[in-house]
Amino acid sequence: MSIALKSVWKIFTETKVQVEALKDVDLRVETGEFVVVLGPSGSGKSTLLNVTGGLDTVSEGEIRIDEDILTSYGEKELLKFRRERLGFVFQQYHLLSTLNVAENVETGAYGVKNPYESGEALRMVGLNGYEKKYPFELSGGEQQRVSIARALVKKPSILFCDEPTGALDEKTGKAILSLLTKLHKELSTTVVLVTHNAGIAQIADRIVRMNSGRIVEDSINKQKVSPDEIAWH
Repeated sequence: MSIALKSVWKIFTETKVQVEALKDVDLRVETGEFVVVLGPSGSGKSTLLNVTGGLDTVSEGEIRIDEDILTSYGEKELLKFRRERLGFVFQQYHLLSTLNVAENVETGAYGVKNPYESGEALRMVGLNGYEKKYPFELSGGEQQRVSIARALVKKPSILFCDEPTGALDEKTGKAILSLLTKLHKELSTTVVLVTHNAGIAQIADRIVRMNSGRIVEDSINKQKVSPDEIAWH
């Protein structure tokens, strides 16, 4: 699925002061692309992901995913669209401690037609045989793999990743990035990954740099490398 943002603004009001988190943003992501949105804290990159994925609403502008105009949808329509079409991976794993691994993955398939079986989703992320384990029994990297399986189980057309390695050490972080690039290649899923780590941008097809709520650079990555080769920052 392709993504198109046109003249998107997001303005927050904090103690009577307006903060422009996104300022007149235009962006297009083609079907099957792996795009990294890069920027420092406060640059607007997570806000961009949230409004593009329908987790938040815009103040002005239009967001279109294929023929669906998300900015015209109400809350129930957005919920249905996110649940059926989009996958999300965050820095925090958001696993339910009272559920085992298979049950956590199955929460991602709720209300979705023709999802993967939880065991198949776990096999895709290298965790076959972990179905009966609980989150407290897993390492951070394993927990993040479970969260990726939970996102993949619905067969999403777009996978949004917000700082997916932010809570991980270099070795584990690179293993997660290797998994994401492998899944992107095998499933042809559109991937939008947000990070402050400039090294991670090297694995992308395109790099979108943000600062102060604006896109300051949008470029094709002509020197794409594998996650093992990136400089970790």
